[in-house]
Amino acid sequence: MPPAPASRHRTGRRTHGLLAAAEGLATAAALTAALPADAHDGGGHGHRPGRYQDVQLLSFNDLHGNLESPSGSSGRITELQPDGTTRTVDAGGAEYLATHLRQARAGHPYSVTAAGGDMVGASPLLSGLFHDEPTIEALGKLKLDVTTVGNHEFDEGARELARLQNGGCHPTDGCYTGKRFKGAGFPYLAANVQDEKTGKPILKPYWVWKKKDVRIGFIGVTLEGTPDIVSADGVKGVAFKDEVETINKYAKVLQRQGVRSIVALIHEGGFPASGAYNYDCDSPGAGAGISGPIVDIAKNVTPAVDALVTGHTHAAYVCTVPDPAGRPRMVTSAASFGRLYTDTTLTYDRRTGDIARTAVRSANHVVTRDVPKAADMTDLISRWNALAAPIGNRPIGYISADIDNTGDESPMGDLIADAQLAHGKELDPRTSLALMNPGGVRSGLTYRAKGAEGDGVVTYAEGFTVQPFANTVNLQDFTGAQLVQVLKEQVSGANAAAPKILQPSAGLTYTLDLTRSGADRVVTDSVRLDGHPVDPAATYRVATNSFLAGGGDGFPTLAQGTNDLVGEDDLAALGTYLTAHSSATSPLAPPAADRITVVQ
Repeated sequence: MPPAPASRHRTGRRTHGLLAAAEGLATAAALTAALPADAHDGGGHGHRPGRYQDVQLLSFNDLHGNLESPSGSSGRITELQPDGTTRTVDAGGAEYLATHLRQARAGHPYSVTAAGGDMVGASPLLSGLFHDEPTIEALGKLKLDVTTVGNHEFDEGARELARLQNGGCHPTDGCYTGKRFKGAGFPYLAANVQDEKTGKPILKPYWVWKKKDVRIGFIGVTLEGTPDIVSADGVKGVAFKDEVETINKYAKVLQRQGVRSIVALIHEGGFPASGAYNYDCDSPGAGAGISGPIVDIAKNVTPAVDALVTGHTHAAYVCTVPDPAGRPRMVTSAASFGRLYTDTTLTYDRRTGDIARTAVRSANHVVTRDVPKAADMTDLISRWNALAAPIGNRPIGYISADIDNTGDESPMGDLIADAQLAHGKELDPRTSLALMNPGGVRSGLTYRAKGAEGDGVVTYAEGFTVQPFANTVNLQDFTGAQLVQVLKEQVSGANAAAPKILQPSAGLTYTLDLTRSGADRVVTDSVRLDGHPVDPAATYRVATNSFLAGGGDGFPTLAQGTNDLVGEDDLAALGTYLTAHSSATSPLAPPAADRITVVQ
């Protein structure tokens, strides 16, 4: 079963050689073919440019405001070794990403940097507390040239996205540094996001990179299903159109303008068969090792598009998926959180103005932490940390070991569900259980101290990283039959292809049988609450976050609850639980994550 996309969840916001061969280049297959003798760029040394010009395309995706090096599993990448084993490598951090990108650009006068969306949103406190202005500033220092919007760019709605693009101080919180926020110095593209009143894109649909006589067009789209995974307020007044139809439409527009080299930036992705960043997903054939929505998109986007930079699923891959004409075309994704970047060579044919597709080659590279930190990025992080410290450094609990956010059922997910159940019981003692959507759990908690707080101390900033959304804890009544139906919706309907396993509070148990198909994978007779079978006719009081309570993430039955009661902020509920259940002398142990019995 493929993992649920890490970024598919409701969002709302809370204000408050160094590139060594050991990186195991994911050479998903350079599409090499002999070029004519004049293939070299010929530029420089006073010579006329040759017919072919190599253009370096650097790309990354799903940064999510991770300026500081991510901790725990969020800051590691899996690498496939020559002997078939795997190892994990510490990776990520804007200070290191900046150094790697700058080193990669050395010796490449024709270089453009693009991103696949979700640069902001679901961000750690350092960025999220300031409405992601620190990340926009950092992206400028990273020399990002262009990005598409992702679903998280709509966390605070289209108006706030426009502010991030165009500048201006926040309408509620004002200016944080005493200066007017300048906005992004690069274009956000939103070709398939239309104003419902005008029918026009809310931001630029495409952008053309130019270097002397070389021109490459970029078209940016996000997944059509964004309204299903973002709060209603976040997408109010805008409509999301089909990705393929939109890209094909604007490819024709670019061609009419004489631009024949085109790259699509698509915030939608796939699931490679291996979690290793350097896995060959072209084995045994082109694109054979990848599944998911991006495959159908890649197979149907017009052959006029020469490469696809993707994202959203937080996966790493460099594949060649045949276009509608049967020609191989590069499709890439660089995991998430700045742990990887992709280096793609596009060979531009000056005679045709197009990319010589047979000469495209690409590889993912690890953003290792064994390179010098970029001083300007260190300064940026220090400046914003000074503003965040009074809030972020406050202790909210203590843990005895890492609480991981991995697996279908994670210890971190269970902990959040337990916290929401406890908060629900405070609001209404009849509350029976809580359910937490996995995509809303953004990170685990690490035992090792990040700063001066000491090992095992959980700070507000760390809690914010886990739950950066302004969801409330809501209570609703459901029948037992509805409760079982909710569990079945984890693996059916909108979630059939990419199941979303809700994280259960203590006392709720059941069997997930992956040898079955569809809704039957949740074994009805196995569903128990405090050891007793769920009564289809009985009424159960259920705590969820406000996104799930509205039917988000493909759970329509959760929108049918009755007797609604709105509680407090979900992060506050987590902090209250940690404070009540842990101390310096009696830290909280990780939940066992044994509430769901998985049959493979």
